[in-house]
Amino acid sequence: MFTTAWTASPQSPSTGFTPNWSQEGFWRQSLRQVVRLSAGGDRVRIRLSNAYGTSPLRIAGATLARTATGAGAGAAVRAEPVRLTFGGAASVEIPARGKIIGDAAGLAVAAGESVTVTLHLDAVTGPATFHAQAFATSYRGAGDLLADTGGAGFDETTESWYFLTAVDVSAARTDGVALFGDSITDGFGSTPGANRRWSDALAARTGRPVLNAGIGGNLLLNDSAWYGEKGVHRLERDVLSLAGVDTLVVLLGLNDIGFSEGAAEPTYWPAPRVEVDELIAGHRELIRQVRGRGVRVVGATLLPFGGSDHWGERAAKVSHEFNEWVRCSGEYDGVVDLHRALADPVASERLRGVYDFGDHLHPNDLGYEVMAEAVGVLL
Repeated sequence: MFTTAWTASPQSPSTGFTPNWSQEGFWRQSLRQVVRLSAGGDRVRIRLSNAYGTSPLRIAGATLARTATGAGAGAAVRAEPVRLTFGGAASVEIPARGKIIGDAAGLAVAAGESVTVTLHLDAVTGPATFHAQAFATSYRGAGDLLADTGGAGFDETTESWYFLTAVDVSAARTDGVALFGDSITDGFGSTPGANRRWSDALAARTGRPVLNAGIGGNLLLNDSAWYGEKGVHRLERDVLSLAGVDTLVVLLGLNDIGFSEGAAEPTYWPAPRVEVDELIAGHRELIRQVRGRGVRVVGATLLPFGGSDHWGERAAKVSHEFNEWVRCSGEYDGVVDLHRALADPVASERLRGVYDFGDHLHPNDLGYEVMAEAVGVLL
């Protein structure tokens, strides 16, 4: 039996927030990616996606290893990598729009440990399905570097993940928690490379598998070139198809009401003016999809965002009305009031200063710890 221990929601190739390799893709290169697991086991398997590919994706080979630790470790691993297989074969071709789950490999891992996945991409991939904001370093180098342990051959870096969408471990656990949201769930404002997202904090606090299904800029009701498919469409793929999830926490909608308040976004303009009844209808659709799946669904109030580029009179009104619905409607199985947990005690429409990353929209590491504490009480 397997439990999903790490995940990243796939996005279509785009310029994104920071430089990345999604549009150029890969050819005769190896790609090394580091992910932190929130559950342990003695066997590991990976999930790969070509969801936004327009041609077949050839994986010439793949390996798995424990990540080296310490200053300057970079792309190094702790021991010779384990070769991965797909249906018993060392290589695999994933069709356009397709996905695959690899075979289980023998490697004992612990909750909180990081593992390194290396893919050899010997054929032209075309634009790559990816996750834009990893807040972790990935590596690229020329040729077949599957067996490389020191990491010296990986001479390029990025802060995105490519093709890799989940890692499962052999564990008979059915208490996984999935966090579904936008950049706040994705971890924007946390310290890069330090695993300080609120999903990391919640896993450490509860000892349960915690899966991060956030996408920076994501909307509940509308698709976007940079910000992923709308939440009501991606929930099945990004959460309900994973193994061992029994609780879903939804924190989504701030971009739906806030994008129309700011200056023109280069990839999302004109932004529709979303009213509270539309936002509530979207959340009811998420609840409807979860019902009957044996998954408890918890609704979170939107965080304070006064003073941010999402703030405005209309957005403030819709946010207040929506938060009151979450608190009082009884439609979610449980409620976590993140607005009250992070609000400034004097000006409740604003994030408390000690929790503010600096843009009045995203929490910092301490703010994410407070979010994890608030949710942890319900679990």
